[in-house]
Amino acid sequence: MQFIHTADWQIGMGAVHAGAAHKVRAARLRAAERVCETATQEDADFLLIAGDTFEDNSVDRQLVIAVAGTLGSLTIPVFVLPGNHDPLQPGSVWEHPVWNTAANVTILKERQPIRIPGGTLLPCPTFARRSPEDPTAWVSNEDADGIRVVVAHGNVGELIAEEGGFPIAIDTAARTNADYVALGHWHSTVLFPSSGVARMAYSGTHETTRFGEANSGNVLVVHIADQGAPPEIRIRNTGELRWERIGIGETITTVGRLPEVTRSLAQMPDQDKTLVEVVLSGLLFERDRDELPRIESACARFLSSRLDKSGLRPAPNDDDWVRHIPVGAVRATAARLQQMALGNSQTAEVATQALLELYTFVHQVQL
Repeated sequence: MQFIHTADWQIGMGAVHAGAAHKVRAARLRAAERVCETATQEDADFLLIAGDTFEDNSVDRQLVIAVAGTLGSLTIPVFVLPGNHDPLQPGSVWEHPVWNTAANVTILKERQPIRIPGGTLLPCPTFARRSPEDPTAWVSNEDADGIRVVVAHGNVGELIAEEGGFPIAIDTAARTNADYVALGHWHSTVLFPSSGVARMAYSGTHETTRFGEANSGNVLVVHIADQGAPPEIRIRNTGELRWERIGIGETITTVGRLPEVTRSLAQMPDQDKTLVEVVLSGLLFERDRDELPRIESACARFLSSRLDKSGLRPAPNDDDWVRHIPVGAVRATAARLQQMALGNSQTAEVATQALLELYTFVHQVQL
């Protein structure tokens, strides 16, 4: 048996946090097509989606039609589990008549065994957005025909700290006598080995959804030779967009760091497919001041960018901030603003901006 395990497509997500939201949403649909292409390339027996195919049950029904068309274009069976974002409820996306036209697609609406090529599928659909109940609790360890694959959507152990997140025990594979437990809910690819064998895994989302989402944009190719045999799991990347961060958790303390940021941005590949977040915090030296507009210009070349420089403060021991200003009231004001800019208060942030503007004004007058 060989199949594709995927989850958390979140089709229809708002993506307002990302910038270029419409392009981010479109990329998720293209990634769904690549998942199907991967299934064909890998000669998979079937495709398994472990929940949250859609962002919620209120998504535009044209998106439902589009996804059904993509899945329906495959020549292999497709099994789709409702997750906590798109649970089985009155008026859900799963009631749309388009699913009746996709003969190869099965929506897993019931907690009962289903025959699949080479074995048995044990689905654990969800019926609510939140629940404290383990969705796999119904699955027994009784023998079934062939390879046993459990598919569920929820939170394994303490991986995600949340209440009502459909808790799933870490020993679910052993408890249910499963050859493999295909999970959805966590957007990063995570395998859960036991005695050196991983029989339970999150595939992660097929297309990264936000900054800081490590090891995402993947599907899993799962091969199981026979009942009881250890699964062979391979990761295939299907994501299109890159989500890059610079300066997160860093405090600038030396001259020359800002030019390095500019170079890093300039050297990033695929800028038209990259979202970048730059956070600048720490000491701003006068000699690096002119680098800020260069960084802003570099950020503008990306698909989307987010630049936060509110954490920068003029270096208190950098006399260059006032040295080149003629002696008098303006120089005294610059010195006072330099001192006010110390610290992390709102006043310090305003003083920093005021000092930068004053310094720029003075240099423009001097030219």
